[in-house]
Amino acid sequence: MNGLGVVLVDLGIAAVFLGLVSLVRPLRFLGIRSRRRAAVLIGFGVLLGLVGALLPAPIQRAAGEPVLLDDFVPVYESREFHELRVQASPERVYDAVLNVTAEEIRLFLFLTWLRSPRLGRDKPESILNPSARRPILEVATSGGFLKLAEDPGREIVLGTLVIVPPEARRYRGAFTPPMFAALERPGFAKAAINFRVKDEGNGWSRVTTETRVHATDSWTRRRFAAYWRTIYPGSALIRVMWLQAIRDRAQGRL
Repeated sequence: MNGLGVVLVDLGIAAVFLGLVSLVRPLRFLGIRSRRRAAVLIGFGVLLGLVGALLPAPIQRAAGEPVLLDDFVPVYESREFHELRVQASPERVYDAVLNVTAEEIRLFLFLTWLRSPRLGRDKPESILNPSARRPILEVATSGGFLKLAEDPGREIVLGTLVIVPPEARRYRGAFTPPMFAALERPGFAKAAINFRVKDEGNGWSRVTTETRVHATDSWTRRRFAAYWRTIYPGSALIRVMWLQAIRDRAQGRL
């Protein structure tokens, strides 16, 4: 259902976009021969997007090979996973994980600007407003993310609270890894991301990244699911390019 929700939201956004373009100049080659049809397409796109956003997000449980991430978000509703083989030693790949910068990740600065436009006065440094040449994980841990765990050379896990009830916002920066793992109080959504490196032998390594989000009650779950399904394509693209930047740094291309 989570994957279907993403597809429906994306199709809805595409339909609205094509409908808006056709209000200016009907796209006859797509069968949109009038502005009335364009308006119908916009309405259909909005409906499709709403259906996708409001689909229930099923609860999932960690399965497969145990990872440190399991200790903090073993149950989740939203997830994405990406991997890449790299022709470099695990040591070089893990060093690249720790030291890759925002400017080395293609389109990272542009896509994060779209998520959080920086107009007028400067905003505090964060993952959505990073220094171009500072290691991106260092930026994250100084701007809203908590380092939850690390197995040096193999896996690092970071976490953040993406939804916090108003009465608890002053405690946002006071969480510790055990508190993050145990958090089940209603009104919160917690997200954790890991980077993991495995030795595949013969000079090859595999680097993976997984993101999991768990909301602690049904209302917060529906609220976050709508947001996640809207931003998922850009989020997935960032992570794919992030892994490519890790590969390029580990292989000495940067």
